[in-house]
Amino acid sequence: MRHLTLFLAAALAALSAAAADSPQFRGPHRTGVFPETGLLTVWPEGGPEKAWVVPGLGRGYSSAAVADGKIYVTGADGALGGRLFVLGLDGSVERTLPYGPEADEEQAPGPRATPTVDGGRAFLLSGPGVVYCLDVRSGEKVWEADLTVRFGAPLPMFQFAESPLVNGGLVYCTPGAPGALLAALDKDTGATVWTLGEPQDTASYCSPVLFTHNGRSILSTATGGHILGVEPASGTLLWAFGHKARLDTHVTPPLYGQGLVYYVSGEDAGGGALELSPDGGVIVPKWADKTLDCLHTGVVLVNGHLYGTGFRVRKLVCLELATGKVMWATKEVGEGATVAADGMLYVYEGPKKGVVSLVKADPSGFVRTGQFAVTDGTDQHWAHPTIANGHLYIRHGDALVAYRVSAGAK
Repeated sequence: MRHLTLFLAAALAALSAAAADSPQFRGPHRTGVFPETGLLTVWPEGGPEKAWVVPGLGRGYSSAAVADGKIYVTGADGALGGRLFVLGLDGSVERTLPYGPEADEEQAPGPRATPTVDGGRAFLLSGPGVVYCLDVRSGEKVWEADLTVRFGAPLPMFQFAESPLVNGGLVYCTPGAPGALLAALDKDTGATVWTLGEPQDTASYCSPVLFTHNGRSILSTATGGHILGVEPASGTLLWAFGHKARLDTHVTPPLYGQGLVYYVSGEDAGGGALELSPDGGVIVPKWADKTLDCLHTGVVLVNGHLYGTGFRVRKLVCLELATGKVMWATKEVGEGATVAADGMLYVYEGPKKGVVSLVKADPSGFVRTGQFAVTDGTDQHWAHPTIANGHLYIRHGDALVAYRVSAGAK
């Protein structure tokens, strides 16, 4: 009986891992690594089977969030009014929730933030700088907080592009204002719980992350000139590492592993690793690298190695996390949003190419096992892919496309 119980528990755990939700930007833990298993390791010619396409989302570059049997994605209409679309897993549009004005920035109009879904509510930040909390069941707007009004936050050059982080009873965001570089809002009311006053810096399009180091929870993000570590409950600054990026564009969220925090930005800034003290309160630079100069396409950490694409020299790069050693680099895959699942990399090249490559996450060399072109949708290919429930979700302008990538798909 005991063996049967253990077998059933293991089977249930495997089933759960094979079809996990992705309720926020770049997966359940914001690392770009999705906990799906049993996926195709080789794609047929032309790519995986297309399950469905939802057109008519309007302009925007947010990813899809998947939670509790629903898919959430934002878009903007012709007047750049933001809308949250709630879809069924079959692609049917079940509800459309308008929330307010969206980014009118010329290069990338429409929403950029991926909704964060928690407890039947969706939290998002608009390009003009308003944090919204929407009840996805009733369709009501629970609260909103304008960062430019409440904190006097200046509008970044390309407007806001951060996906808010929700943890416990708090919503974290980056106003980039004097006295409020970071802020934590009450999840139920939107009231300000704490702000981070120092260092003086600007918001930089980066979505914050949480990681645990030796049992200690640390909130981390990148601002215009710093990589930050903060006590998430109190907002107390733990450390700030100066790293200046051109045009203050630190877009890629930090990654944690092996007691190190990896950071990166585009062009000549490059990236590196910070070694944390045992209590997480002190950092020491460990290594620096300019081969991988990822701008906004994301980096993933798989089995002790970092994978991402460069901005200045458009190539796919593999680095060893512990040392920063370049394991390999190839121009076979250019700049593209990079995520991972089940030991494979998914690289969605943009802004105009629109090609998705399946690549082994293998530090011994570059091996591509599939490729296809995204033909549905409009505008630039900039949104980050989402992998959930055996499907690869690609947002391209006014369309969301679902591809069956489960090895057991029918």
